[in-house]
Amino acid sequence: MHYIDGCVLAVPIGNKDIYKKYAEAVAIVFKEYGALKLIDCWADDVPDGEITSFPMAVKCKEDETVCFSWIVWPSKEVRNDTWPKVMADSRLSNENNPMPFDAKRMIFGGFEMIVDV
Repeated sequence: MHYIDGCVLAVPIGNKDIYKKYAEAVAIVFKEYGALKLIDCWADDVPDGEITSFPMAVKCKEDETVCFSWIVWPSKEVRNDTWPKVMADSRLSNENNPMPFDAKRMIFGGFEMIVDV
């Protein structure tokens, strides 16, 4: 079964077009190194919570929204082999493709798929 890297981040609302361009550039690089698919989503119906929520998890400010993204890999092995190559690719350096969000508030992790229907 495939392996998933997922992340949730807060992006300034005014950076939507910049974020989309950034995500498209990132997707090209990841797919060249073996990712099967990248999905980036802009919040549409993401309520604030009282105990926890997507906005609370990334300390979303009033002028920000939540983005939810994931990468589909053929396997954990391909993912593990790919990450160092992606991180070393100059197309994703902060100088060439700066992140239009505060990466310190991004939450991320790798997930083993257990159901795929």
